[in-house]
Amino acid sequence: MEIARDGYLQKLIGARHNGLIKIITGLRRVGKSYLLFTIFKNYLLVQGVAEDHIIEISFESIENEHLREPHAVYDHVLKMAKDKEQYYVLLDEIQYVDRFTEVLNGFLHHKNLDVYVTGSNSRMLSKDVLTEFRGRGDEIRVYPLSFGEFYAARQGDVYEALDEYFLYGGLPRILQLATDEEKINYLKNIFSETYYRDLLERHKVAHIDDFNDLINILASGVGSLTNPNKLEKTFASVKKSTITAKTIKNYLEYLEDAFLLSKALRYDVKGKRYINTPLKYYFTDVGLRNARLGFRQVENNHLMENIIYNELCYRGFQVDIGMVELREKDVAGKFQKIQLEIDFIATKGNKKYYFQSVYMMPDITKEKQETRPMLKVKDTFQKFLIVYNHQKPGVSGDGVITLSLKDFLLSSNFDI
Repeated sequence: MEIARDGYLQKLIGARHNGLIKIITGLRRVGKSYLLFTIFKNYLLVQGVAEDHIIEISFESIENEHLREPHAVYDHVLKMAKDKEQYYVLLDEIQYVDRFTEVLNGFLHHKNLDVYVTGSNSRMLSKDVLTEFRGRGDEIRVYPLSFGEFYAARQGDVYEALDEYFLYGGLPRILQLATDEEKINYLKNIFSETYYRDLLERHKVAHIDDFNDLINILASGVGSLTNPNKLEKTFASVKKSTITAKTIKNYLEYLEDAFLLSKALRYDVKGKRYINTPLKYYFTDVGLRNARLGFRQVENNHLMENIIYNELCYRGFQVDIGMVELREKDVAGKFQKIQLEIDFIATKGNKKYYFQSVYMMPDITKEKQETRPMLKVKDTFQKFLIVYNHQKPGVSGDGVITLSLKDFLLSSNFDI
């Protein structure tokens, strides 16, 4: 089964010959290697690039273990580039190479080398790309399949596909597995054997039980406001654990660095400032989240919120949680401060959009409750109410656009 990832291909095409190292990052098993060695390579061949001018190395493969030494891979690539014509250097899982930053920066001195690399761990995060490559790295972040990509490959009834996506997520391998049992076993095994074990070994985690419990807490409370101090109190009261907020903060960073989790900060819309704590964590793939909990806690309202968050990230937005503070009279007539929450504020350049996620909207009372926080924001940016099975897109008298989740996820013309 061929899965089109046209958005990422266009980014790679746009970055050709830009004088930078193209760095493809993301969660393990999201298809970075397939994107580079199959989709992008095929594009180059169709464009007339000779196959011997495409240099491919997978450092994860045992046959290339000898090339993990920095001088070995550097000399090997230069030897393969036999003339002054343009060469495309495709390097998979570059983090296996010692001093890989020096190696890649060295390639930049050779104008006929256009270099593309993939990486899966914390050293390949954008914050480190900017530091280690001193502005000479161009990051392309790859996510699990969006629902649009998932459905284009799967086809069939759209709501059956959406139910499957809610349960098993968007790792590409899911589309190649036939039965529920195969999909469940794959997700459980890849979480424990690939992500979890890798984290324990890489970071030499000392408090394994606490680390386990932290992952479970975050999986159970997707989209809940939290922070290390709050979690420290939970561990102390429930587990009688002495784990500190500092250690919890480190563990959270490990999970982010492995691309398993992403965090969304709270933003005071009226005060135009970020609120440091608390914040929310979302799983990069909801299938992995469900697998972590043994598929015992499949709560569609929380999963829908997570999927919308991931979709906005996939589309290149900075995503925050909106907070609107108001002063209103209570039943006694006294003014009090209240805080309303907007699920997501999505920002890209001069574009900004507000989103509320609602799995079920049974009546007008629920609609007013959900739109109220957005309507308290007196600006001209578009406001969206995303409802799972809303039948007809429409605009309310207050200007809020209501869409079904399906229409939001599949619309290629959605102006965001």
